[in-house]
Amino acid sequence: MQSLKPIRVFLSVVEQGSFAGAARSLRMTPASITRIIAQLEQDLGQQLLLRTTRQVSLTGAGALVAARYRPVLEEFDRVTEEVTRTTRPDKGRLSINAPMSFGMRLMPGLVASFRLAYPHISLDVHLTDVLVDILDDGCDLAIRISDPPADKSTIWRKICQVPRQVVAAPALFERMPRPEVPEDLPPERCLSYGHKGAAETWVLTRGGLRRSARAGTDLVSNNGEFLYEMAISGNGIVNLPDFLVRDGLASGALEVVLPDWQVPPLHLMLYYPPYERLPPLVETFTDFFEAYIQDIESFDF
Repeated sequence: MQSLKPIRVFLSVVEQGSFAGAARSLRMTPASITRIIAQLEQDLGQQLLLRTTRQVSLTGAGALVAARYRPVLEEFDRVTEEVTRTTRPDKGRLSINAPMSFGMRLMPGLVASFRLAYPHISLDVHLTDVLVDILDDGCDLAIRISDPPADKSTIWRKICQVPRQVVAAPALFERMPRPEVPEDLPPERCLSYGHKGAAETWVLTRGGLRRSARAGTDLVSNNGEFLYEMAISGNGIVNLPDFLVRDGLASGALEVVLPDWQVPPLHLMLYYPPYERLPPLVETFTDFFEAYIQDIESFDF
């Protein structure tokens, strides 16, 4: 047997339950399927399939061949895909993780442009506000908006800064005093961005002054869009990136709280597993992503 094609055809017949189904799945003719299976049985010296007018079933030898060869074929396909992904800069499949809000607002345009430039690169784009473990989740790279990482097991590239502002709806200050300094921020009115109920600490600066304000735990969410809507509806003060609150500020639905104080920006970064060298396919996406972020004007950070 000179190739894995006969085994691939055999396993397709088993999975589809018929020669006709395998022919459709593999885009081959039923006659070709029949011929390949017959040759495989001859090569192995065993009958592998019992054929009736209604169904195809495995013989004992066929069950053994299917059980032994299926993992071999799966491993072969996995290694082939891995080698292709790491050696071709313009063909293969990439698995990308991105934050939900950033992904919904930016990624559709970016992905559409990337697919036009690289039609032979397939993408798996996973959007989540959970801070994934890039090693355990098997991502090729992850897009994150955060403080500089402390994780030493990954490598990362800073793309740009992401400004933030503390904002609230004007109507909120009809029910509470307007804060004048960071110490005036009431924790029960400050909604935390975080996980598992953890309170968020906001750092604010003015000139050489630096103050910390602890947000509350009455409402904690790991989704910026949700916190934005809560602020718009007058249900709290939030500390969010400019790209989330820009429309609300422009319409007057939100206003900046403590306008004389600044919030240190976050960083837009690309995270990678600990590659010794970026695979060509990952490098292709990285270069495109960085150029796209630098070029777009409608999504000004």
